[in-house]
Amino acid sequence: MIESIRPTPSEIRAYRAANPKLRERDIAAQLGVSEAALVAAECGLAAVRIDSDANRFLERVEDLGEVLALTRNECAVHEKIGVYENIKAGKAAALVLGAEIDLRIFPSAWAHGFAVSKTDSNGEVRRSLQFFDKWGNAVHKVHLRPASNGAAYDRIVEDLRLDDQSQDFVADASAPTSDDKSDVAVDADELRDRWSKLTDTHQFHGMLRNLNIGRRQALHAVGEDLAWRLDPTGVEAMMRGSAEIELPIMCFVGNRGVIQIHSGPVARIGVMGPWLNVMDPTFHLHLRTDHIAELWAVRKPTTDGHVTSLEALDAKGEMVIQFFGKRKEGLAERPEWRSLVEALPRLNTIVAA
Repeated sequence: MIESIRPTPSEIRAYRAANPKLRERDIAAQLGVSEAALVAAECGLAAVRIDSDANRFLERVEDLGEVLALTRNECAVHEKIGVYENIKAGKAAALVLGAEIDLRIFPSAWAHGFAVSKTDSNGEVRRSLQFFDKWGNAVHKVHLRPASNGAAYDRIVEDLRLDDQSQDFVADASAPTSDDKSDVAVDADELRDRWSKLTDTHQFHGMLRNLNIGRRQALHAVGEDLAWRLDPTGVEAMMRGSAEIELPIMCFVGNRGVIQIHSGPVARIGVMGPWLNVMDPTFHLHLRTDHIAELWAVRKPTTDGHVTSLEALDAKGEMVIQFFGKRKEGLAERPEWRSLVEALPRLNTIVAA
């Protein structure tokens, strides 16, 4: 164990070399540093600092061809294989609306960027572009695949390379803001009134912001006709139920910098310890089900009728993962999805024998 308050880059590299089978996030946790600090320690060796501007990245990423896009939070990892296409840059928000890679990007959260080349145990060089927030938490990663354009990767790295190639990483001293507002009183009548007037699911965040309440507070206060709590095992039950009938779903995993979306069916579902995994050809999901503190079924009105979502929160009230039935704008929600969610076991519901 490193005894200094903050390990030096050489100490970080030594610890990684002594623990080659440990996942990077586990190494970072054991050393008491951010994941970005692990990457920065390799600058001049296996890593290069690059511009973290999300829109500069988006200008070039399509040139890479087929890649694996990875977005994660503390509890879920969302991976999509495909091409970055139909890209819409923006200062406050940017979009990638490809057939496989579907992203909502918030550039202000992108603070540090690295190009990483690592040689695995088989001697194969694995290359990636990795971006982090100001606290050193990963917001988005792009991993090259055998079909990727390696020459385009080299050009991107050269063009985005920074003069500063320091191996030190110092996280921002401020504390991350939390969605939890448990100390704020909720006016349930006003909440229900505003909720009932929604015409699009994208208006939900604005409603919470205007009322100055968090998502968890709203779900607890709005009433069981609009949000009801489920047994956390409902996520796996929903996954297996949708796979059985080949029902296309939408799966959202996000953090401060990116929300990544899968739209389509899921098929290959497995459990390994606390991890619920999907390992389909172009979609991989790894979810720590033991980190789900609350699971909710939520109804939101739209101009096409109400839509139903499945929303998992962690112990802090932060969104872990969110699901909808796949639908096109202008069409009503699929009845199969609505029935599947409404049949999931409610919390503490006892079914008579």
